[in-house]
Amino acid sequence: MKSKKTIQNLGIALFASLTLGLAPFAPEPHIVGKVKWLLGGGKGMKIEDYFDTLLHGLPWLFLIFFLLQLITQTNKTNGHSNHT
Repeated sequence: MKSKKTIQNLGIALFASLTLGLAPFAPEPHIVGKVKWLLGGGKGMKIEDYFDTLLHGLPWLFLIFFLLQLITQTNKTNGHSNHT
């Protein structure tokens, strides 16, 4: 059985990811620019840029966590345990 709490948390994380995780939206989502900057070596990034990246990235990390939690619960319910 899928936990009602997990589904609620997933909804909240999705909402946070699509709002706080992407804001400001123009000219491109803020997190996209920060990730590009990091992938380019992060040259010139200051501590506040890393902190900003963390704040915009946390909703996405929570979304991934709750998705994995839901998948795990679904697999256990269907009898697809990873135990051999």
